[in-house]
Amino acid sequence: MSADEASQFVRELRATFTQLDALPMPTVACVDGYALGGGAELALACDIRVCGRDTQFAFPETRLGIIPGAGGTQRLPRIVGASRAKELIYTGRRVDVHDALAMGLADHGAVESSSEEVALRVAREIAQGGPVALRLAKAAISLGSELDLASGLRVEEACYAQVIPTKDRLEGLAAFAEKRQPKFTGE
Repeated sequence: MSADEASQFVRELRATFTQLDALPMPTVACVDGYALGGGAELALACDIRVCGRDTQFAFPETRLGIIPGAGGTQRLPRIVGASRAKELIYTGRRVDVHDALAMGLADHGAVESSSEEVALRVAREIAQGGPVALRLAKAAISLGSELDLASGLRVEEACYAQVIPTKDRLEGLAAFAEKRQPKFTGE
């Protein structure tokens, strides 16, 4: 692959992962087996990562004379902290599911059942929330985490103001009062 082709490939991969990260709905990555380089960067672009018992993450790019180019140098430190991200990227060390859970790289480890079962369970749990509320919660967290606290609180306030006039809010309150599951419509 020529230098131009490699640059174009990484640009397109980065754009794809950025689009995934920017999806308005929550995303769950189901990682089973090796997530090395771009595979690990794909998982980082998701909101929640569920890993199987044999999952191994690594960012081996520096051992190949390159760096993670599809968002890894930016997303990894935001998830595990700058120092830990530097170590993982500088060394290319593989991280198993237990270490991934300990450092916050993985949110769930499916060591007793399949990662797919756990990922689907998490997704179903998330899907019980109101669609408008989920979208705005994701926006508040994603936008606010890039800002100072005062600015982040203003983002939260603006997002909260958008759920107030929704039918979903009224349905959620009614369902709570009536001790039943809400039937959200996304309105």
